[in-house]
Amino acid sequence: MAKRKTAILIRKAHRYLGIFLGIQFLMWTISGTYFSWTDIDDIHGDQFRLEHVRKTAYSNLISPSAIEPEEKITSIALREIAGEPYYWINDQKLVHAQTGRLKNEIMESDALQIAERYMLKELKVTGIERLEQVGKYSEYRNGRLPAYVISYETPNNLMAYVSARDGAFQTVRHRDWRWFDFLWMTHTMDYEGRDDFNTIILRIFSILGLVTVFSGFLLWYISSPTIRKIKKRENY
Repeated sequence: MAKRKTAILIRKAHRYLGIFLGIQFLMWTISGTYFSWTDIDDIHGDQFRLEHVRKTAYSNLISPSAIEPEEKITSIALREIAGEPYYWINDQKLVHAQTGRLKNEIMESDALQIAERYMLKELKVTGIERLEQVGKYSEYRNGRLPAYVISYETPNNLMAYVSARDGAFQTVRHRDWRWFDFLWMTHTMDYEGRDDFNTIILRIFSILGLVTVFSGFLLWYISSPTIRKIKKRENY
């Protein structure tokens, strides 16, 4: 009688845990299937970008230390903006590499030229917009701001992002990436940043998932006719 009550209790726990966790298990399966069948390079939008980006060689560049002799340089990068060379110094200042002239930000026309160097030539631009801030669920949530977002005439709702501060080409976003991002969110159960595998909710569901599986094994063990026959033989 006690064993029967135990079996009923385990069966109820297993059933209700299955109902509670079933949707999340389904999302894990769907997202995992999608990830295994997609090319990550396509998700990154490499099919919309030039394989080899043209690089321009410059001469008569002034020394970065000569621009502001008293400032210590911890990082420096060379940018091409509107066909002109610029230094991006200490992740703060954009300075013309031949004249030393400070450039606060790039313009829309500059952003279009920068994107043109990276994107396929046959893509048609439909619009450009300046972003001052983005929400935590934005597809550009971790990008440098302010930035320009350039839209293209494609069925994939293709967009390219260029930093307004330093003129760096940032990233490409399109329909398949957005699907990937949504499914990745459901997979990690990080509904804000998307990439945190240490969220409390994920840990809770993982533990409950193990409980559900083990309760299923235990339920099979205590209710299996085969196990009961084996036990009866051992008692004789």
